[in-house]
Amino acid sequence: MTRDSQRYLHPEVLARISRLELRARQIVEGFISGTHRSPFHGYSVEFAQHREYSSGDDLRHLDWKVWARNDRYYIKQYEEETNLRSVVLLDVSESMHSGDGPMNKYDYACSVAASLAYLLIRQQDSVGVMTFDEDVRDHLPPRSHPEHLNGLVNIMKIGESQKKTDMERILMRFNEAYPKRGMLILISDLLAPREGLFRGLELARFRAHDILVLHVMDDEELDFPYSGVTRFEGFEQMGDLNCDPRALRENYLKALNGYLTEVRRHCANNGIDYKLIRTRDPLDAALSSFLAHRIAMSKGRRK
Repeated sequence: MTRDSQRYLHPEVLARISRLELRARQIVEGFISGTHRSPFHGYSVEFAQHREYSSGDDLRHLDWKVWARNDRYYIKQYEEETNLRSVVLLDVSESMHSGDGPMNKYDYACSVAASLAYLLIRQQDSVGVMTFDEDVRDHLPPRSHPEHLNGLVNIMKIGESQKKTDMERILMRFNEAYPKRGMLILISDLLAPREGLFRGLELARFRAHDILVLHVMDDEELDFPYSGVTRFEGFEQMGDLNCDPRALRENYLKALNGYLTEVRRHCANNGIDYKLIRTRDPLDAALSSFLAHRIAMSKGRRK
């Protein structure tokens, strides 16, 4: 681990989550041996199905018992064990650089991304990162080599953006780059038009990706604790505003909670794992809680 990697990889966090796993909740596609089931058919591990013999097929895999019963040639097909291929979509837009806690949203999101990447590589799965604002800023495709972690952390180190978030465009770009099923981990404050966000997520689910949405927000955004005349600086091409926040607080919180409820409901209805994380939440506790939930859900589905 390099000095740059240590900026977002906190030893106490890694110690807590290293006992956990980030498992897919469905069949995924990959390339090398790991801990997840693949829909690719080979000639090893566990029987999956039969298919009719075609000229050129290896005769060693003919099912002679079926031939004896039906006088027809069928090939045995098997499922392979394969690795999970994950991509972290990391929001680096202007609004992510706000926050007054120990870490702003951007630093917190980078720490989450780096920790999950560490965990995936540690369990011999491949992971990549795509940073974005209104378009893709940088992209490192999935790999599982331990040295890959340094490259992932390096592309997270982006200067403060002046651009807004175009979530629909980014999710479309992801779906174009990764048409085969895998795991998508979206880390963002989700300050973008909800219609585009939902359309992009629905397309990824249609492609059978396993989707995790980690919604990172600052406490002040969630609680709106301001009093007295305050000047609010607008992000992502929104103008500044001078006002008495007490006059806005009730309607602001009502609109925010309505939006959060809609996002949670949409994710639940589409089989997407969603977690709201405050930047003041201890990172190890937030990740441990989320990963433990994933493990429990995975075990529940296998019963």
